Amino acid sequence: MERLVIRGGRPLEGSTRIHGAKNAALPILAAVTMADGETVIRDVPNLDDIRVMLDILRSIGARVYYADRVVTVDPTGICTTDVPEHLMRMMRSSVFLMGPLLARFGNVRVSKPGGCSIGTRPIDFHVKGLARLGADIIDRHGYIECLATRLQGTTIFLDFPSVGATENLMMAASLAQGETIIGNAAREPEIKDLALFLQKMGAHIEGAGEDTIIIHGVERLHGCEFRVSPDRVVTGTMMIAGAITKGHIELENARSSDLAAVIMKLREAGVHVTTGNDIIEVKQTGTLQAVDRIQTAPYPGFPTDLQAPFMSLLTLAKGTSIISETIFEDRFQHVSELQRMGAAIKVDLRTAFIKGVRELSGAAVEATDLRAGAALVLAGLGAQGTTIVDRVYHIDRGYESLETQLHDLGANIMRLRDQPHADIAVAEV
Repeated sequence: MERLVIRGGRPLEGSTRIHGAKNAALPILAAVTMADGETVIRDVPNLDDIRVMLDILRSIGARVYYADRVVTVDPTGICTTDVPEHLMRMMRSSVFLMGPLLARFGNVRVSKPGGCSIGTRPIDFHVKGLARLGADIIDRHGYIECLATRLQGTTIFLDFPSVGATENLMMAASLAQGETIIGNAAREPEIKDLALFLQKMGAHIEGAGEDTIIIHGVERLHGCEFRVSPDRVVTGTMMIAGAITKGHIELENARSSDLAAVIMKLREAGVHVTTGNDIIEVKQTGTLQAVDRIQTAPYPGFPTDLQAPFMSLLTLAKGTSIISETIFEDRFQHVSELQRMGAAIKVDLRTAFIKGVRELSGAAVEATDLRAGAALVLAGLGAQGTTIVDRVYHIDRGYESLETQLHDLGANIMRLRDQPHADIAVAEV
């Protein structure tokens, strides 16, 4: 058992670099299976989810090397498209392998994926889209098997702009025969990143980042070199960290264009945000102000992945703020943990009302999912006293050595292993 111990009250100061985006790297790693030859991917973060995906690639026969955030994959040795169940259950993003393996090898068999428990996230959009491309789908005994001699281009309209389904179908269509049109497609920056990667492999894709994507299938894709874009959720988290500690930090390798909705709300809360060429500067000296309303929405709206971290900030803002979660129905699990720290939050169905308090108090809390865990770390940074965050394995799925990054900016934070809370309370951090 590992936990983070945070003694709050220290303003963050200095600069830090944002690592590559997990949510871009994972579908890109899945797409590598379609290449004829070796592929090199740079700035791949060292995260638990990444390691699971690499283990899956090894388990099906690919040769994989990973060092210094560089992944080299040679998929020519892939000998099975039956993804191991125990690895599928460890990470929801393993579903990305359905489209590329089916398109390249004509079949794929996966179990229902796992991941954070933040609400219903059915893979129906993925399966229905693959069926539209001509795959035969067999769903039984907890497994999904897809079969197709060669996928055929078609028109697909998504009932919801699902990021995962858009990416899966875009990969599958890249090797399909003819033209595929994906309507009501997701527009997230990670979609554009995957499209750029596929194009470097030889795919023909138009409109990525817009609500209609057109893919002209090709006969084969080749290996290439590619650099993953910076992680916008980590960027947003670090911006909030600077604000909640009344610090002054500079984020390098950070794209402000990906976070327009978040930056607008930070400024509304009274945070000074300056943007430049891959640089974001955050400075907070005055009193935080409540924001009228935040409503999560598909990109370019306010990202659901930053709802919990932003709520931590608003617990210390003057006045009452309102946050509505429209994407996942179970994404307020962090509320009860923030309340343990003295936050004044009331929840009505999928809307939270946050009345700012003068200060938060350190407490023992538990991360219930990835982004909730990040929110509790931020709350601990802004709280008085010592905060102990348990179940940090959730956090490790999306943040590479978060405690090191924060410590280098001046935070009083450390990771402890197998140490009772009673001993932590008196330990020097």
